[in-house]
Amino acid sequence: MRPNATWFTSAPACSASVPCGNGTHTLRWEAGAIELPSHPDGEAELVLAALGGEKAGCVELAETWQRHVADLSMLAIGPRGPADTITVTWDTVAEAEVRPPVSIRGPRRAGRFREDSEDAQRRMAGVLSLLALGPQFGYRLAGHVAAAQAGRLGPKNRPTLTAALEGRLAPVVERWHGIDPGEVRATLHDGDGWGSIQLHGAGPARELRAALPATWLASVWACGLALVDRHLVVAVTEPGWPEARVLALSRPGAEPAELTVHGSASADGDAHWEAAGR
Repeated sequence: MRPNATWFTSAPACSASVPCGNGTHTLRWEAGAIELPSHPDGEAELVLAALGGEKAGCVELAETWQRHVADLSMLAIGPRGPADTITVTWDTVAEAEVRPPVSIRGPRRAGRFREDSEDAQRRMAGVLSLLALGPQFGYRLAGHVAAAQAGRLGPKNRPTLTAALEGRLAPVVERWHGIDPGEVRATLHDGDGWGSIQLHGAGPARELRAALPATWLASVWACGLALVDRHLVVAVTEPGWPEARVLALSRPGAEPAELTVHGSASADGDAHWEAAGR
């Protein structure tokens, strides 16, 4: 089932080869949903698995993805930008799946402790499998999480969303304006409008202060739109692929200009955007 949110309209499809049975299959993300080309009747396979049959690796991975599309913890472990290198491989996942669970001796709670340990092991293997899909899936998963959490902002998720915003905005600002990531401070913008980006101070006291909505992580950053032709994109006014309309800043403190941008994608789904006419 496809989610109701439309932040992903500006994100191109991406795909990855994943282990399934004795071979590999293609797992594809497109328009906000995971697709399994090699399993056209995934629901029937789930029924068979529930009756005792073996669940296909692709189907299990799609289920794992769905369990984490609103998981706030994924913002803390997913990629923040092109400089982040993901070292998790399918071998890493396989090792996590077969690693013996922690056990303890003693009559009390030993069985329950072992069950909890096995559950934790399965959860860890599941998270590792999502990382093994590669950075393009990581960006899109972060977009799903940010979009889901932005609709229910509160004291429990605001600190994590703020940290996620600052951690992903700072490297973009460095490429945009040469400002050290350590000099970037971000807060979540509430209310109307796109927010604000201002440069304060000078020398060691210089600081860029940004206020952007949590949805920026989804509609802008996760779609590869954060930096277009030396302009920092702060909002998407008309989402689309391969053409969209955005609001973008040429420098801190400037009024945003509305740009039409055109996108192209690499084979792995990495989006590259350029302003129209350039």
